[in-house]
Amino acid sequence: MKSDMQIIIGGAAGEGSKKAGFLIAKLFNAYGYRVFIHEDYESVIKGGHNFSHISVSRDEKNAISEEIDFLLALNKETVVRHGEKLSEEGVLLYDSNLTEEPETNKKKVGIPLNDIVSEAGGIVLMKNTALVSAFSKIIGMDFEKVKEVLKRELPVKTEKNLQVAEIAHQKVEKLKEIEETESSPMPFLSGNEAIALGAVAAGLENYFGYPMTPSTSILQFLCNVEGVRTFQPESEIAVVNSALGSAYAGRRTMIGTSGGGFALMTEGISFSAQSETPLVVVLSQRMGPATGVPTYEAQADLLFALNSGHGDMMRFVVAPGDVDEAYYLSGKALNISWKYQLPSIILLDKELSENTYNFKKEYLVEKEEVAKAENSENYNRYEGEDVSPLLFPGEGGVVKTTGYEHDKKGIATENAEDIKKMHDKRLRKYEKLKEELKDFEVAKTYKEGSVAIVFWGSTKGTVIEATKGMNVKLIQLLVIQPFLEEKIKELFNGIEKVISVEMNATSQMTQVLRMHGINVDVNITKYDGRPFTIEELKKEIEKNL
Repeated sequence: MKSDMQIIIGGAAGEGSKKAGFLIAKLFNAYGYRVFIHEDYESVIKGGHNFSHISVSRDEKNAISEEIDFLLALNKETVVRHGEKLSEEGVLLYDSNLTEEPETNKKKVGIPLNDIVSEAGGIVLMKNTALVSAFSKIIGMDFEKVKEVLKRELPVKTEKNLQVAEIAHQKVEKLKEIEETESSPMPFLSGNEAIALGAVAAGLENYFGYPMTPSTSILQFLCNVEGVRTFQPESEIAVVNSALGSAYAGRRTMIGTSGGGFALMTEGISFSAQSETPLVVVLSQRMGPATGVPTYEAQADLLFALNSGHGDMMRFVVAPGDVDEAYYLSGKALNISWKYQLPSIILLDKELSENTYNFKKEYLVEKEEVAKAENSENYNRYEGEDVSPLLFPGEGGVVKTTGYEHDKKGIATENAEDIKKMHDKRLRKYEKLKEELKDFEVAKTYKEGSVAIVFWGSTKGTVIEATKGMNVKLIQLLVIQPFLEEKIKELFNGIEKVISVEMNATSQMTQVLRMHGINVDVNITKYDGRPFTIEELKKEIEKNL
């Protein structure tokens, strides 16, 4: 059996296809394979069509292909939607308790899922366990190893699930022989989990959120993290205002949302900048405008994030491309917000937020302490030339903060000299941040060539796979604001042609680059809510080389 595989498992919402996909990933992980899971689901609680597309390889491959090697169908619709994607050697596994046998010229294996569950005395939802176990036998996995994984991952009704799995494993014949690897299993994380863990490593104390796909699972995950307080207020406006109060009181705080909720938060983001109150916002993009297509992919909130809040205000905006970067940049954003007392925005998208990756633990994240006032008597909140020393209520002095323009004590003012003085102070603070970032990896490069492919966010994995064998330079932008123009322009030295890859209709990163004097020759965009496949992007790039 080849060591590079593409697998789709699908069914209706409520049939457990996502959990089944995760179990398959865990099984391959136990054999030392590297795994990536793309999740596709409709905005319904039951019904509709959900599927997990699992990419399995000996080496890291965070992207999906058009052709698949195995299709695991919990219902008929999965066969109809994905049957044509099967390769010549592909195998279809389907529920033979369905009313009719699927019409396909590919190899097919019928598995009586309902009968297996009934034989074990299980419940209907356990069909997914039966399908996963049958698949494991077909590709040559040892049941004892399968059993170990299932015991860890199925804590509810574990014994009954194991009975279902054993019966299913016995009812099918082995068709393939899985190849052993010398690699060890690696942790799995979604982008949202990585964001949460990075923030915790940097000292996160409070997380506030109003559920909004695809950011919701950050709130769910942090509910179970000891030492972090989570709170779900009544609206996104309440979220940002609660966070401002929390940070004012001295608690390291983060909030999360998607485009519609972020729109409601922008006045609070302006307040953060004016009052110099640390604020970290996770903005996980989805298809818009308005409600748009809430469970599908887009990278169309970039310009919105860079211009969020009104007036001359500064932000720190980062865009990770995988879970290791999400972990690191989340911690960095929290530390930067507290060090420079400004808003930070972590820009994800649905793909990175909800897909599952192997976590390599490439970066160290630690809490960075901030400058505190040495003397609380006669404390002036906005004293100093750039970054003011912090003091929190209850620590001895009067801590006055305001969204009005103010003097060094925090008292509102309309005096022209004070207004300019405070604006200049905030600008100097931002220049100080820029100086620090000169030693930071604000962008990454891969390979060399006279043509540059520039990208950001979750397209990273697909760009890397699609350009294998091409003489091109890959440039991934990580820190987008402040934009270190001189440092980033150096990356384009000797480049004869620039191609930009984005998941939006208006080439928003191209607009950012051009604003900073970097010309883009070709824009490759996609905006149907689905990610690029490797073959699709490769074809588009080759057309424009």
